[in-house]
Amino acid sequence: MRLAAALEHTWLYRMWQAPFAERKLAPVLAHNDLRRARLVLDVACGPGTNTHHFRDVDYIGVDLSERYIAAARRRHGRTYVVADVGACPLTGERFDFILANSFLHHVDTPTAERILSHLAALLTVDGHVHVLDLVLPHDRSVARWLARLDRGTHARSLPDWWQLLTRRFEPVVFEPYALAWCGVTLWSMVYFKGRARRSAA
Repeated sequence: MRLAAALEHTWLYRMWQAPFAERKLAPVLAHNDLRRARLVLDVACGPGTNTHHFRDVDYIGVDLSERYIAAARRRHGRTYVVADVGACPLTGERFDFILANSFLHHVDTPTAERILSHLAALLTVDGHVHVLDLVLPHDRSVARWLARLDRGTHARSLPDWWQLLTRRFEPVVFEPYALAWCGVTLWSMVYFKGRARRSAA
């Protein structure tokens, strides 16, 4: 069974994510008080991996996978929508906290630009987008090898992430970080927090 197909099973996906899910979110938790969010949009939310961090605030999760969304509803009982976030109107809602966790490396650059443009339009004036994603290291390493093995085929270098994300958003935080095991970096990541540029709002 190919990895992409296997990870459509929610219990396998949760097992795959479990060792790193909390550490992956660490920069978001360090730079933000999640209790102050008013309305959260969790983009490509999967089976609700991040939902428990937003238990005290209004929350909507969006994912293309009907299987993931069904599992998230059963597990968390929150609001979830099966939709393409790049086209979903979400009934005119505006969000002050939009999270895209490990999503954009699954889509090519034109699609990522379309999605980010849509997310910028969904932000409140004082809202921020929060992107966590996979970095393709320049040098040969375990992290580069694992990035190549990942289901997503669009891991980007740090300069490429900067260029993509700052087209639509004014940067507040741009923080590379590593997910390591026994001192070895397994995944190179970046956290980006940004405000919608006025021309993109």
